[in-house]
Amino acid sequence: MTYSKTITTERLILRKPQPSDEAAQFAMHSDPEVMRYFSEPPWTDASRAARQIAEDIAAFEKEEFFRFAVELKATGEYLGSCSLFSEHRQNRRAEIGYALGRPYWGNGYMHEALSALLEFAFIERDLNRLEADIDPHNAGSASALERQGFNKEGFLPERWIVGGQVSDSALYGLLRREWEARRLLEE
Repeated sequence: MTYSKTITTERLILRKPQPSDEAAQFAMHSDPEVMRYFSEPPWTDASRAARQIAEDIAAFEKEEFFRFAVELKATGEYLGSCSLFSEHRQNRRAEIGYALGRPYWGNGYMHEALSALLEFAFIERDLNRLEADIDPHNAGSASALERQGFNKEGFLPERWIVGGQVSDSALYGLLRREWEARRLLEE
């Protein structure tokens, strides 16, 4: 059975990646500003996007890894991605990740996409805990997580070496009960 999931929000569609996303995905991941805080350098090989999308489609269909393409509903434009991965069914936890093309920063798109991803994780996947690992210098990412209710839970010094540069990790977590309490307050 091939799994497929589409999530629709006010302005966005979160969907399984498709080959037509290749050029936009490569443009995003080859942008040094977008990749500034990633645990890998900017992409330089355009075929990397095709390989990544093929891997993501296969993992998505098997429900092993969900890298949703984030699409602008009004235009069909690829904006970025948000992911649910490293899911531990027994412990009911997983990690999240996200990336947004620079032209779309500052419009609230990632907040909207993450809100939908959290609902998918806690309701449909029945998870109890979500985690995120970010570069502590990435104030935008920290803010995006904190707006969703994530708490900074840890710091791992010198966790990554990217392009010869050592960088740290800040660990964030969100429990289902905390997420549910925030939802009740927002209603």
